Amino acid sequence: MPRLDPFFAEWSARRPGQRRSLDRADALLRELGLDRPRVPVVGVVGSKGKGTTATYTSAALSAAAIGNVLVTGPSFRSYRERVRRDGTSVSEEELAGLASELDRARLALPPVEEFGGYLAPSGMFLLAGLLHARNTGARVCVLEAGMGGHRDELRLIGPGVVAMGKIFGEHLGVLGDTVPEIAREKARVAGVHTQALVSLPQTSEVEDAVGDALAEATGGAVRAETVDPDTRGAWPPPDMRPPGLSASSGVLGVAAADRMLELLGEERAPQDLLTRVLGSVRLPARLSRHPVPGHTGEVIVDSAINGEGVAAALAHARALWGGVDHVLLCLPDHKDIAGAEEAVAGLPVTAVRLPEAHLRFDHALPSQWSRIDAVAVTPDAIAALGDRVLALGTVYFTGRILEAVEAPTDTLFVRG
Repeated sequence: MPRLDPFFAEWSARRPGQRRSLDRADALLRELGLDRPRVPVVGVVGSKGKGTTATYTSAALSAAAIGNVLVTGPSFRSYRERVRRDGTSVSEEELAGLASELDRARLALPPVEEFGGYLAPSGMFLLAGLLHARNTGARVCVLEAGMGGHRDELRLIGPGVVAMGKIFGEHLGVLGDTVPEIAREKARVAGVHTQALVSLPQTSEVEDAVGDALAEATGGAVRAETVDPDTRGAWPPPDMRPPGLSASSGVLGVAAADRMLELLGEERAPQDLLTRVLGSVRLPARLSRHPVPGHTGEVIVDSAINGEGVAAALAHARALWGGVDHVLLCLPDHKDIAGAEEAVAGLPVTAVRLPEAHLRFDHALPSQWSRIDAVAVTPDAIAALGDRVLALGTVYFTGRILEAVEAPTDTLFVRG
């Protein structure tokens, strides 16, 4: 698809050992004029739940009549989902226009070799979000970071508010060798423009690492604020939160929106309106429930990648259905296969392999599990497994499931 070339062109042409270049991304930011004036940004970081946090931030801002652009990733059914205005995906024409603007500016830069690295796709979508905010007059951008923090393009953009989800051992050896080191890396997305960092409760070691990194990044001007979902009066209340492990991320998202509203001198939406908007939130592949086209059965889809997540998804499905007929599970070798295996013990399981070259599926699996390739996952194949099928795993897989069942993914919530 030619209009997507600007997002992926330099990544696709990268040489072995070549890395993303934040210097090149910064040059592109300035070429586009996105460094002046700056649209206020809520930046979302963490080990899990970033998309849920970002969505609830966007919804709470929209309820308060603060038009905003939301950038999340990866997408499920269309790259249009990466950039949304008030919760709704951009159109094909809008995405093509954003790509053209990015490409013109990219081609005006010196060659890649002068920067020693390429423009990463995740960073390009962040810049596309800023462009869309400027083009549509949005007052705030809500931007989900990629894997990192200090090494993420979000740091260049300069978030005014940082929302930090729970930090655990995801990406050990990549972002840091210990969980506190990972926390430090993610906290350093903050900078001179940061006026607040709101965080879910962390371990004492992580809190110390975040505090030190934040003091360094902001010259001591900002201290981390803890958002405890178990505190009386935490919003939204438990019966309005997203299901499963995402519940706390919904609370963090609303807290981040509240902090941005304070900085803008605006008030939170009236409670009845906020209740309606948050109640309309629908999160694809976060315990989302879908009918199987042409059949009587249903599938619950969740991007669980470890034992805890798989166990939570099973508990949710059993509470809704009373039981689970079959589990479709897609976990590459670097995910918590052992934890998932323990969680699904006693259930019929089919392990799914993806064709993506960078993912490995060589881990030994229980002999009683079935094994198929992702291309075989069709509505008929899902229905053949039973009326209550739980599909779990990496987002590359859950996106395929959503496509197979024709799940709606363009609208995350209804504004007002």
